Amino acid sequence: MEKTNKNSKVKCTSIGGQAVMEGVMMQGATAYCTAVRDPEGVIQVERLRLNRSPAAVKASKIPFVRGVVNMFSSLVRGTKTLMRSAQVYGGDDEEPGRFQRWLAEKFKVDLMEAATFVSALIGVLLAVALFMILPNLAVEGLVGLFPSLAGSVWEYVLLGVFKLIIFLAYLGLILLLKDIQRLYRYHGAEHKTINCYEKGLPLTPENVKGCSRIHDRCGTSFLFIVLIINILIISLVCWGVGVNRIENNALRTLARLGIEVILLPLIAGIGYEILKLLAKFHGPISLIFKSPGILLQKVFTTREPDLEMIEVAIAAFNAAQEMDADPDMPETHFVIGGILSPMLKDTKKLFAEKGIDESDAEWIYSLVLNIPRSQLEDKERVVKPSEAKKVEEIVHKRLTGRPLWYVIGDTEFYGCKIKVDERALIPRPETEILAEHAIKTVEEGDKVLDLCTGSGCIAIAIAKNCAGKRVQVTASDVSDAAIMLAKENANYNSVDITFIQSDLFSKIHGRFNLIVCNPPYIKTSEIPALQREVRDWEPRIALDGGEDGLDFYRRLAREISRYIAKGGMLMLEVGEGQAEEVLKLFEKRDYAMVVKDYQGVDRILKIAF
Repeated sequence: MEKTNKNSKVKCTSIGGQAVMEGVMMQGATAYCTAVRDPEGVIQVERLRLNRSPAAVKASKIPFVRGVVNMFSSLVRGTKTLMRSAQVYGGDDEEPGRFQRWLAEKFKVDLMEAATFVSALIGVLLAVALFMILPNLAVEGLVGLFPSLAGSVWEYVLLGVFKLIIFLAYLGLILLLKDIQRLYRYHGAEHKTINCYEKGLPLTPENVKGCSRIHDRCGTSFLFIVLIINILIISLVCWGVGVNRIENNALRTLARLGIEVILLPLIAGIGYEILKLLAKFHGPISLIFKSPGILLQKVFTTREPDLEMIEVAIAAFNAAQEMDADPDMPETHFVIGGILSPMLKDTKKLFAEKGIDESDAEWIYSLVLNIPRSQLEDKERVVKPSEAKKVEEIVHKRLTGRPLWYVIGDTEFYGCKIKVDERALIPRPETEILAEHAIKTVEEGDKVLDLCTGSGCIAIAIAKNCAGKRVQVTASDVSDAAIMLAKENANYNSVDITFIQSDLFSKIHGRFNLIVCNPPYIKTSEIPALQREVRDWEPRIALDGGEDGLDFYRRLAREISRYIAKGGMLMLEVGEGQAEEVLKLFEKRDYAMVVKDYQGVDRILKIAF
């Protein structure tokens, strides 16, 4: 690694940064990106567009005015970013307090969002108190002790001296805090990363480590320049307008404070232009003006980072570059929790944009937060970071197109927990109607056969709910994979079922009092038009019922007589509009009943023999 001329620049970049809690924020021309290492050691990156108004964009190009705009926006954005980084690194995952719950329920306000606003306000008030009011009060006290200083040039010299002392004392005192020490190490990582890029070196932790932790566009230098300009301008203006001739000490102090507040935007604007000008030059003359800021960085505001800190800074810098290079790159957000209703609303909006049923968003929050889906709107609450992370993981997988219940891994079916994956269809609510009627039909000692069992949900529901009737339950499916899944579900639900790999009746022996079947009944030509989640993810073998959707029903009608016991019953699920056609296939029957589903569609057939 080259060790000489650390600050020589091969490339230029407008990207600047800010250290945050266990991370770094880098701001480019169009976006700002924050990288934070969370408690699990994972680097989370938030990418946000600047989204500045046309007026702000125009103002940012006007000399002297742009300094004021940048100062205000940096204060707000910096405080917000700092608070968000604190939530990522040290997000409190305990139960929300009473006050936090009250804010969420009554005003739909997140405590951390409120804290961000309050922190920014306190920051401004603290700056005014420390660097404006306190120096003026100190000078007023000295003038009270030494009246000869009143209105003299020494009053303004002392004012400048006190401001410098307070500024340096403030930097020194906060450095005693361990959190600030780590913050300054990330500040060093930020500078090193930018310097490494500007030297034309690949952004690797080792290359960045060898670069300088001092940068001439640092905010510390800006603050020092603003302080010096403040001292000079306030002194000249106050002297020029005759503030020094006011005899009353208190009135003279108030007048100075008023002028200082009024001129603060001008002072910030001038300081910004001087900083930009100095950043363009690297000779010995410019070094004289840069030296105080460089010294402050070395002594106070930067420290040597470790390689892990540098990795975080590199992640933030690369993200800012990528966002600037690609205007269409989407934003990403930290997973830090928040208020339920706006989070749910945002997830629904995202799903709608991607063509996913919004009800899936409700199911996700319902399952993760353990709130009945029907009560989500009435149960306003704070979503904890750990809960938000679970939601985010499920949402991310759902956005790939994978069906929600495959993502979740299981679903409820007639009071049974059923594991689901790509080996079988996801049990539908209407199939519970078939299970319910089957359970009501089963009598003591009956033998039950579940054909096309899939996940085994119907057979398991029957076995579990008829456990006291000494019922023998057999389940079959043509798919070996489905049989394996059904066995796993039977074991999980602690029920005794005989499983047979069989193409309908091909390997079945004996007669049964009850035969239930939910066969494939979708017309082959209709499969391409099915929902993406069904068409692309669920097994086609469990969907395709042939040209007219009735292939399996014809086979059942031909073979049922050899497997149904005298007085036995066959129960079938059918597709919409198929009930009448299927009934015609079973001519040798004693009677038949049609049961409608929850939407009023003829869905279940009960055929007695």
